[in-house]
Amino acid sequence: MPLVVPVILGSVRRDRNGLRAARYVIRALEARGHEVPLVDPAELGLPLLDRMYKEYPKGEAPAVLEDLATTLRRADAFVIVSAEYNHSIPPALSNTLDHFLEEYFWRPSAIVCYSAGRYGGVRAAMQLRAMLAELGTPSIPSLLPIPEVHRTLDEAGTPQQPWLDKSAGRFLDELAWYAEALRDRRRAGTPY
Repeated sequence: MPLVVPVILGSVRRDRNGLRAARYVIRALEARGHEVPLVDPAELGLPLLDRMYKEYPKGEAPAVLEDLATTLRRADAFVIVSAEYNHSIPPALSNTLDHFLEEYFWRPSAIVCYSAGRYGGVRAAMQLRAMLAELGTPSIPSLLPIPEVHRTLDEAGTPQQPWLDKSAGRFLDELAWYAEALRDRRRAGTPY
């Protein structure tokens, strides 16, 4: 059964490599029949967090937050595409995620991390796991690290290394399993 899986991109840099990873994941999820909106902080232009979406009186949140809240509420799962900045989470990603809370509840997340080096952004992913759990969208056990992203994916997100499709296939199978299980449980009701 098709899922709604927003891909939340974490970088706003001018020459960001994260778009390569996001395009790759979007294409892979769409090939499985899922609906995959891209949440791109560079296009959204969210302000630095001053007030969370839930802190606005009903109907008074900026349109960009209302639209994004609608997208997040429709989701069955989330894929977070994160670089590693100073061994940590990119500030644009943290800012995007922190605007919301209840919209993430009872939905799994999956982390695609990348870097120009050989570690593939895994140091940021470890911190991101804790953050996502606190937001109510715990990450699945597997990661999809993409080392040397500029060599592993071209600008269109086409793999240049044969190992990526196999790793991504298992990773997305795992995400679908969790997303379907939690979707069924949400339909039966949530603890609060």
